[in-house]
Amino acid sequence: MKLYLKIIGISYFLENSNILISSDFVKLVIKSNNIFNNLSLVLKPQVIKALPESDMVIVWIDIWDTQSGYKAKNLINRSFNVGSFIMTIHGANMNPGVLQFKNCWKWEHSTFLCQAQGSKCIKCNRPHKSEHHQYFA
Repeated sequence: MKLYLKIIGISYFLENSNILISSDFVKLVIKSNNIFNNLSLVLKPQVIKALPESDMVIVWIDIWDTQSGYKAKNLINRSFNVGSFIMTIHGANMNPGVLQFKNCWKWEHSTFLCQAQGSKCIKCNRPHKSEHHQYFA
Protein backbone atom coordinates (compact mmCIF):
# COMPACT_ATOMS: atom_id res chain seq x y z
CA MET A 1 0.00 0.00 0.00
CA LYS A 2 1.30 3.47 -0.90
CA LEU A 3 1.13 6.17 1.80
CA TYR A 4 2.14 9.82 1.74
CA LEU A 5 4.17 11.79 4.25
CA LYS A 6 5.54 15.31 4.38
CA ILE A 7 8.56 16.58 6.27
CA ILE A 8 8.63 20.18 7.40
CA GLY A 9 11.18 22.36 9.15
CA ILE A 10 14.10 22.47 6.73
CA SER A 11 15.70 25.43 5.02
CA TYR A 12 15.84 25.64 1.23
CA PHE A 13 19.63 25.84 1.49
CA LEU A 14 22.06 23.49 3.21
CA GLU A 15 23.25 24.96 6.47
CA ASN A 16 25.87 27.73 6.09
CA SER A 17 25.92 27.47 2.29
CA ASN A 18 24.11 28.52 -0.84
CA ILE A 19 23.58 24.91 -1.97
CA LEU A 20 19.92 24.03 -2.52
CA ILE A 21 18.34 21.04 -0.78
CA SER A 22 17.84 18.28 -3.35
CA SER A 23 15.96 14.99 -3.58
CA ASP A 24 19.27 13.15 -3.46
CA PHE A 25 20.23 14.93 -0.21
CA VAL A 26 16.87 13.96 1.32
CA LYS A 27 17.38 10.32 0.27
CA LEU A 28 20.77 10.32 2.05
CA VAL A 29 19.17 11.78 5.19
CA ILE A 30 16.48 9.09 5.12
CA LYS A 31 19.03 6.29 4.63
CA SER A 32 21.25 7.54 7.46
CA ASN A 33 18.55 8.16 10.09
CA ASN A 34 17.41 5.28 12.32
CA ILE A 35 13.76 6.34 12.46
CA PHE A 36 13.48 5.49 8.75
CA ASN A 37 14.76 1.89 9.11
CA ASN A 38 13.22 -0.54 6.60
CA LEU A 39 11.46 2.27 4.72
CA SER A 40 10.92 1.84 0.99
CA LEU A 41 10.31 4.96 -1.09
CA VAL A 42 7.89 4.76 -4.02
CA LEU A 43 9.49 7.70 -5.86
CA LYS A 44 12.34 10.04 -5.14
CA PRO A 45 11.41 12.69 -2.54
CA GLN A 46 9.94 15.92 -3.87
CA VAL A 47 11.40 19.13 -2.44
CA ILE A 48 9.04 22.08 -2.87
CA LYS A 49 9.32 25.59 -1.45
CA ALA A 50 6.61 26.23 1.14
CA LEU A 51 5.83 29.55 -0.57
CA PRO A 52 7.56 31.19 -3.55
CA GLU A 53 9.11 33.85 -1.29
CA SER A 54 9.92 31.42 1.57
CA ASP A 55 13.34 30.07 2.53
CA MET A 56 11.74 26.86 3.90
CA VAL A 57 10.73 23.73 2.00
CA ILE A 58 8.29 20.88 2.39
CA VAL A 59 9.62 17.46 1.47
CA TRP A 60 7.00 15.01 0.21
CA ILE A 61 7.78 11.31 0.42
CA ASP A 62 5.65 8.43 -0.85
CA ILE A 63 6.33 5.16 0.95
CA TRP A 64 5.36 1.51 0.57
CA ASP A 65 3.66 0.35 3.75
CA THR A 66 1.60 -2.51 5.13
CA GLN A 67 -2.19 -2.53 4.76
CA SER A 68 -2.51 -1.28 8.36
CA GLY A 69 -0.11 1.63 7.70
CA TYR A 70 2.20 0.48 10.49
CA LYS A 71 5.36 2.22 9.20
CA ALA A 72 3.62 5.54 8.54
CA LYS A 73 1.90 5.51 11.95
CA ASN A 74 5.29 5.07 13.63
CA LEU A 75 6.75 8.05 11.71
CA ILE A 76 3.92 10.59 11.95
CA ASN A 77 4.64 13.39 14.47
CA ARG A 78 8.21 12.18 15.00
CA SER A 79 11.04 14.68 14.82
CA PHE A 80 14.68 14.36 13.83
CA ASN A 81 17.63 16.69 13.32
CA VAL A 82 19.50 17.66 10.19
CA GLY A 83 22.26 20.01 11.30
CA SER A 84 20.62 22.65 13.47
CA PHE A 85 17.17 22.13 11.90
CA ILE A 86 14.49 20.03 13.57
CA MET A 87 12.34 18.21 11.03
CA THR A 88 8.84 16.97 11.81
CA ILE A 89 7.02 14.24 9.86
CA HIS A 90 3.32 14.63 9.13
CA GLY A 91 0.79 12.49 7.33
CA ALA A 92 -0.49 13.75 3.99
CA ASN A 93 -3.29 12.81 1.62
CA MET A 94 -1.13 12.74 -1.49
CA ASN A 95 1.95 14.30 -2.99
CA PRO A 96 0.95 17.65 -4.53
CA GLY A 97 4.27 17.99 -6.34
CA VAL A 98 3.95 18.14 -10.09
CA LEU A 99 6.10 15.48 -11.70
CA GLN A 100 5.33 16.53 -15.24
CA PHE A 101 3.56 19.82 -15.97
CA LYS A 102 0.94 19.27 -18.66
CA ASN A 103 1.35 22.69 -20.27
CA CYS A 104 4.96 22.40 -21.46
CA TRP A 105 5.50 18.68 -20.62
CA LYS A 106 8.73 19.37 -18.73
CA TRP A 107 9.51 17.50 -15.52
CA GLU A 108 9.60 18.64 -11.88
CA HIS A 109 8.19 22.12 -11.91
CA SER A 110 4.84 23.63 -11.18
CA THR A 111 2.54 26.11 -12.89
CA PHE A 112 4.04 29.21 -11.29
CA LEU A 113 7.59 28.16 -12.26
CA CYS A 114 6.80 27.34 -15.90
CA GLN A 115 8.54 29.60 -18.42
CA ALA A 116 6.65 28.25 -21.44
CA GLN A 117 4.80 30.81 -23.57
CA GLY A 118 1.76 28.60 -24.14
CA SER A 119 0.82 24.96 -24.42
CA LYS A 120 2.84 22.32 -26.24
CA CYS A 121 1.53 19.10 -27.71
CA ILE A 122 2.89 15.94 -26.07
CA LYS A 123 2.70 14.12 -29.43
CA CYS A 124 4.58 16.56 -31.69
CA ASN A 125 5.96 19.27 -29.34
CA ARG A 126 4.32 22.00 -31.42
CA PRO A 127 2.44 24.96 -29.89
CA HIS A 128 -1.05 23.52 -29.43
CA LYS A 129 -2.77 21.34 -26.83
CA SER A 130 -2.56 17.57 -27.29
CA GLU A 131 -6.33 17.20 -27.63
CA HIS A 132 -6.11 19.44 -30.73
CA HIS A 133 -3.28 17.43 -32.32
CA GLN A 134 -5.35 16.02 -35.18
CA TYR A 135 -6.31 19.54 -36.37
CA PHE A 136 -2.72 20.92 -36.39
CA ALA A 137 -0.67 17.90 -37.41
